[in-house]
Amino acid sequence: MTFQFGLERLLTDSDRLATLKSARVGLVAHPASVTQDLTHALDALVGAGIYPKCVFGPQHGVRGDKQDNMIESDDYLDPTHGIPVYSLYGHHRRPTPERLAGLDIILFDLQDLGCRIYTYITTLQYFLAAAASTELEIWVLDRPNPAGRGIDGFRLEAGQESFVGAAALPCRYGLTIGELALWMNAQLPQPANLTLIEMRHYSPNTRPSFGWPSELSWVNPSPNASSLNMARSFSGTVLLEGTTLSEGRGTTFPLEVIGGPGFPAQHIKAELESSLSEALAGAVLRPCYFEPTFHKHQGKLCQGLQIHTDQPHFNAETFQPFRIIAYALKLLKLSEPKVELWRHHEYEYETGRVPIDVINGGPQLRQWVDDDTQSLAQLTHQLDATRALWLPEIAPFYRY
Repeated sequence: MTFQFGLERLLTDSDRLATLKSARVGLVAHPASVTQDLTHALDALVGAGIYPKCVFGPQHGVRGDKQDNMIESDDYLDPTHGIPVYSLYGHHRRPTPERLAGLDIILFDLQDLGCRIYTYITTLQYFLAAAASTELEIWVLDRPNPAGRGIDGFRLEAGQESFVGAAALPCRYGLTIGELALWMNAQLPQPANLTLIEMRHYSPNTRPSFGWPSELSWVNPSPNASSLNMARSFSGTVLLEGTTLSEGRGTTFPLEVIGGPGFPAQHIKAELESSLSEALAGAVLRPCYFEPTFHKHQGKLCQGLQIHTDQPHFNAETFQPFRIIAYALKLLKLSEPKVELWRHHEYEYETGRVPIDVINGGPQLRQWVDDDTQSLAQLTHQLDATRALWLPEIAPFYRY
């Protein structure tokens, strides 16, 4: 049984290709929008005789032109095909009616990480909302969720929406991007005309891949999504962007570590392993040293812990990276009560909110860490309750 991306399945569907050849098509793509032989979606479509009228580039661009957060992209002409490329991370972050005018079908083909705190799924929601109550069709070309079916973290609170959290999802939500599109569409007052092009022979529960078939190459969907290990850890380590601790930006293992100058790595490792062995689910915490070449603690020697999920007994379904990093923050606060843990800076265009609250989707994580009367058991109860409610809600949207 040969695995196929949604893109590859589309390219072998003669009826759908015929439909596209007679339609005015737009494409949403980024660097990881590739076939298994690493042909970019735009090139593959043109090779199949499909010439998009335009391409929409999310954060970091269609081909990967921007290497950091909050670095905007301009519109341009694709140098290979001369097709207009419209930036959705510049003057506009939503597809405008003017740019959608005259299009019949949007092909949406973005590789996701299975984490709410990722702008690509916000872009997905914006396209679905823009297409609602119109004749525009949205075809989502499904891709694997490298985090598998695992669920973790708080659900975004109403009124806490942002560009890194536009839907009421848990931090780690356990759906492929196509399944997520079905769920998102069902939340709209007037659903969009949505077609899901499913993958072929995809199994999100198969060991040891847990959602990422072993035959697939890894292509960074964003510059710091540099490995499968990062993708599995991301729904925990992304929280560190709102803290004074390093998440490893400026090193060769971004978003796989937690640390900083003087970070009590051995103490926190021992406490995490003792209290959260089930949440580690076979992952290993390795004490390490690193010196970021840019970003937080640039040029300073940091102590830290690197998460390793490439272990023989690792289980992605029960791994809880959000819980692990949340408790590590709590442990640091308990051991160093005067530590300045939270950053206060503009984060993804949110100027009046604490960044950790933007990332978490509400203040409850920060409040739990700062309140020394709140225990690990209380966090565990809240996260378990979130998971218990989310599982039956998404079950109707599973396609694999």
